[in-house]
Amino acid sequence: MAGTPAAEVHIDEDLVRRLLADQHPELAERPLRVVANGWDNVMVRLGSTLLARLPRREAAARLVEHEQLVLPRLAPLLPVPVPEPVRVGRPTAYYPWAWSIVRWIEGRPAAHDPALARDAWAARLGKFFAALHRPADPDAPANPVRGVPLAERAEAIRARLADPAVPRREELAAVFERHAHVPAYSGPPVWVHGDPHPLNLLTHRHRLTAVLDFGDVTAGDPATDLATAWLTFTARGRAAFVVAYATADRTGSGLPDGYGGDDALWSRARAWAASLAGVFAAHADDDPCMAAIAEHSTAELLDAADVR
Repeated sequence: MAGTPAAEVHIDEDLVRRLLADQHPELAERPLRVVANGWDNVMVRLGSTLLARLPRREAAARLVEHEQLVLPRLAPLLPVPVPEPVRVGRPTAYYPWAWSIVRWIEGRPAAHDPALARDAWAARLGKFFAALHRPADPDAPANPVRGVPLAERAEAIRARLADPAVPRREELAAVFERHAHVPAYSGPPVWVHGDPHPLNLLTHRHRLTAVLDFGDVTAGDPATDLATAWLTFTARGRAAFVVAYATADRTGSGLPDGYGGDDALWSRARAWAASLAGVFAAHADDDPCMAAIAEHSTAELLDAADVR
């Protein structure tokens, strides 16, 4: 099965220092340290208060541009910090893509915390998504695989869940089929994060400190984001997440009260969660965190007693 994509550009402290010297010279003498080399981006700590975020492959370059476009608008509306760019980097002859400087936020990926510990901040994340899921601007980035009607992705999802390497694939496929046939989303396209799994949620001392990686941000059906209820929490945390999202005050959002309580919305979310469990299983070979997310989400989808 597929592992982490290879980097197309080698990114190290020397490259970042050169970019800083050329574009943000007042920051060029700060200490630098690579702190993460992820699926799409390399993160380099810049002194004690900033972080440089640079795409490591072309497919991720436009995602950074999405964050630069959208996060300055969304950050003031959200109750949890997000990596809003404070400086923007330009492509050069020696580095081909846009890049960002964001504020340093203390923490580590929530995937490294036990699921029971994550339950403690489930309600806070529910309120975050209630604040995010408001009608999107017309120039919201398009995304063909997030926020779209499940019918548009159904064949690809079925093919993924038929992979013999996906644990309990027949049961996951049954969950998808059972929940994918509810009514399609008919509300206004809302802002959608697109990828809020436990590796993109930051915690410190078992508190949620940030929601990261808005590269997949788009407009559409919020059910894609709500799939994190199964990817991240146990039944107890999921119940708190659902209640916080469904009962949030949406005054000024342009959405009606009770917007988040629609049973069809949560069925679509569960169908998305089944799909994403297959995604994590497909990329689990060289990444223990992805393997753990796949195992946890599969167990929650198949073994949990809650209806949703």
